[in-house]
Amino acid sequence: MADKTFKKDHIVTSVVAVIVDDDGQVLLTKRNVTPFKGEWVMPGGKIDLGEPIVAALQREVMEEVGLQVEVEDLIDVFEHVTPGEDNYHFIILYYLCHPIYCDIDHNRDEVEEARWVPRGELAGYKMPEGTRFILGKVFPELCSCET
Repeated sequence: MADKTFKKDHIVTSVVAVIVDDDGQVLLTKRNVTPFKGEWVMPGGKIDLGEPIVAALQREVMEEVGLQVEVEDLIDVFEHVTPGEDNYHFIILYYLCHPIYCDIDHNRDEVEEARWVPRGELAGYKMPEGTRFILGKVFPELCSCET
């Protein structure tokens, strides 16, 4: 097997918040940066060395969309190896969260747009496979898996 070259010499561990409000809407952000530029995802990012997981999640949500969240349960863990020249290897921890308030103030350097999306409209958004998979765990009607 040929050695694959990666940009980092370690796996990058990230957290993502699946933020669901009291009306069952999910906060989606349209990425303004790679990876997934132009696609809809949930807020999140890398865990800094020594940073507790929940603190990293709350920090990333605040940095990207200006919200405070209550962290509920771990939904799942997803592994992603980026294609092409990027060649990053990510382990992503997805957590169900609830907003303390719903007024979004997104970071325009990272997020082109942020919006609350009713669950019935989620299927119409262009999103990475991992995002759709995780949303399918929260909202089973989105799951395209054969069980």
